[in-house]
Amino acid sequence: MSLEPIDPESALNLYLTDRENEVSQATIYSHRSRLGHFLRWCDEQGITNLNDISGRDLHYFRLWRRDEGSLKPVTEKTQIDTLRVFIRWLESIDGVEQDLHTKVLSPVLGDGENVRTVMLNENRAKAILKHLYKFEYASRPHVVLTLLWHTMMRVGAAHALDLGDYDPKDRSLRVVHRPETGTPIKNKEAGQRFIALSDDVCTILNDWIETKRVNIVEESGRQPLLATPKGRCHTTTLRGDCYRWTRPCEIGIECPHNRSPETCAAIKYDEASKCPSSRSPHAIRRGGITYALNQGWPKPAVSDRANVSEGVLEKHYDQRTEQEKMEQRRQYLSNL
Repeated sequence: MSLEPIDPESALNLYLTDRENEVSQATIYSHRSRLGHFLRWCDEQGITNLNDISGRDLHYFRLWRRDEGSLKPVTEKTQIDTLRVFIRWLESIDGVEQDLHTKVLSPVLGDGENVRTVMLNENRAKAILKHLYKFEYASRPHVVLTLLWHTMMRVGAAHALDLGDYDPKDRSLRVVHRPETGTPIKNKEAGQRFIALSDDVCTILNDWIETKRVNIVEESGRQPLLATPKGRCHTTTLRGDCYRWTRPCEIGIECPHNRSPETCAAIKYDEASKCPSSRSPHAIRRGGITYALNQGWPKPAVSDRANVSEGVLEKHYDQRTEQEKMEQRRQYLSNL
């Protein structure tokens, strides 16, 4: 087979461009980040043409990345699996030898190693929302954290919401996949759904729209529900709201890590994620899902509301203890 020379950076750019119509922007960002390590390694090794990459080279990269990044097994697997997908794509454009992807050996994880358990628990969530209600009522962070906790939606779905997607009379939100105007959502059309809202959540949204929301109209004519004077809130902004307001010190709780505000790196506005207690939007979503299950919601209802299959829900989101599950089953004893 005749290979066509291609340098690592050009290959990555072509790969990401090719996949833009297939996956969400969040996935594109993740793949760029993971494969950026491979580009760094190629640069260190002086590799300028991927035609020359061998299975042994890919093994050396895996060992280098493991040592250089001090990676957990699940993180290593995620990055190596992404590399395999990239190498397989390169085969399709004659950039590397055929079947080279089969030599990308991914780590085998033990039971439970591929399950992330970090979440915002019920007590912390209620304390944060109570503080926001009292001191930051109907602010953007109040609205963002309220939506993520109560609706269990992904941050990409929150980013995609338009003003018209909220129906105060029907007390509902509509999540819509609109890739042509810059807001694709996870699972595309299969991720589209209506989400019922409680009266309390509607009241906060109504007051946000009436008193705090910036009236922005995009070039496409769309009006984002979550907006700043510069336009639709970027997912980075929404993530920042989550990290900042899940720091214990932000709501007046003593630091559980014995850090001083004068020296703590996480006290800075853009460094909140460095706080061990701060939580990502996904951890808030996981906490909201677990809370709903603890409140007795049936799994099919949670699955539809959060747009996640029951199998994935069981494996990756349901953080109830076995004893909590037992106590919930107790209510059915009278039916035996």
